[in-house]
Amino acid sequence: MSDNEIAVDETFADLGVHESITSALAEAGIVHPFPIQTLAIPLAVGGSDLIGQARTGTGKTLAFGVSLLHRMVTISEGVKPEHGKPRALIVCPTRELALQVGRDLDVAGKHLQMRVLTIYGGTGYDEQLGALEKGIDIAVGTPGRLLDLADRGALDLSNIQVLVLDEADEMLDLGFLPDIERLLRKTPESRQTMLFSATMPAPILTLARATLNKPINIRAEGHDAQMTVPDIEQFVYQAHDLDKPEIVGRILQGNQTTKVMIFTRTKRAAQRLMDDLVDRGFAVVALHGDLNQQARERALKKFRAGTINVLVATDVAARGIDITGVSHVINYECPDTDAAYVHRIGRTGRAGNNGVAVTLVDWSDLHRWKLIDQALELGKGEPAETYSTSPHLFTDLDIPEGTKGRVPGSVPKEREPRRQASTSSEGGERRRRARSTEATGDRPAATPAAEKPSRPRRRRRRTVNGVEVKRDENKG
Repeated sequence: MSDNEIAVDETFADLGVHESITSALAEAGIVHPFPIQTLAIPLAVGGSDLIGQARTGTGKTLAFGVSLLHRMVTISEGVKPEHGKPRALIVCPTRELALQVGRDLDVAGKHLQMRVLTIYGGTGYDEQLGALEKGIDIAVGTPGRLLDLADRGALDLSNIQVLVLDEADEMLDLGFLPDIERLLRKTPESRQTMLFSATMPAPILTLARATLNKPINIRAEGHDAQMTVPDIEQFVYQAHDLDKPEIVGRILQGNQTTKVMIFTRTKRAAQRLMDDLVDRGFAVVALHGDLNQQARERALKKFRAGTINVLVATDVAARGIDITGVSHVINYECPDTDAAYVHRIGRTGRAGNNGVAVTLVDWSDLHRWKLIDQALELGKGEPAETYSTSPHLFTDLDIPEGTKGRVPGSVPKEREPRRQASTSSEGGERRRRARSTEATGDRPAATPAAEKPSRPRRRRRRTVNGVEVKRDENKG
């Protein structure tokens, strides 16, 4: 049976997974494993070191998560957690991915008495230190905060039995490789290690050779499979930067558009686009490095829940985010590399669902796009020159005829001050009319008793050469 010919009716129980885990997965509606899980789990539960090459959204989190939980149950059953000494460690490149992995472990380990702690920066230490003091089984975290707590002596990694490096290429891109190497030196050499990555750049292969023990390489797709997923329909348009917001506004109103992630290269571009789309009447949240942790989590919570269906994000901020149900990915700015392109569009078309990826290439980015197209062998060639009024844009993306780049009925911000000024003048006019009608008797005037006492009339003093001259009251 080839890599892509996995039995459809195979279950997690068929892979030898502990009954407590399979029942928890079944309760969550997860019964049949994905190809990467079918390949990885039997090897991992047996204790083998693994190198798994898999795109985001192929099910790799449960591939190592289920294996790790199974190992914890079978090799450490009855062992009580020690203060600050977890038995398993999962290292993730971002806070968002760490939180997602923690949630997946909670689902799969629902019937296990496993203490899982998610450790990341941007928040206070007290809660994490308190949990470590009580004892945990599994630590999931980002390299910086994990290393910080280890250096403080609050986190002891000498008891680690299973270690997972998730999205290793992302950690390399973020400059975490030295931190990873320091963390690995704090763990026992006898540990089981699993490394997962969408791409395998040379530094990651070097790390794997140096730290894994006779690893088995697995890959869910065949070697000839396109890294950009056959379930994603990809469109590339040559668009002018000034016309891009109008194009995006029209795409967001397509008949098949439900949940959308829009990528930019910079924080400034992300914030500017979000502000523009909000002004056009769309409900949008942004995710970039200038936001604090609480703001990031609020934005993701709204996007996950579907209360807001448009997320604008930078490449760095969106790394590791696992969100289901994304129908469209829009590359508002051309990604820097082919790997970034793969990571971006991998947010849609997940778990066998269809997705749409739209890339807007400005004239200055044509050379960058050409390199991406050649590296991934997409065969797209030079993108078609496209404007917000181009018929093929409407046809390709199922946009209703006559759609504009603004939600119908929305009013641009620049018009609001004039409207407010008009409202203020109308209010003033109403007050003037009220005073006029009261004075002319068109409606009952206030009774004298209700009126305030009139202000005494000021008397002018008349002086001649500095001496006051009294007025003759008998003169008119």
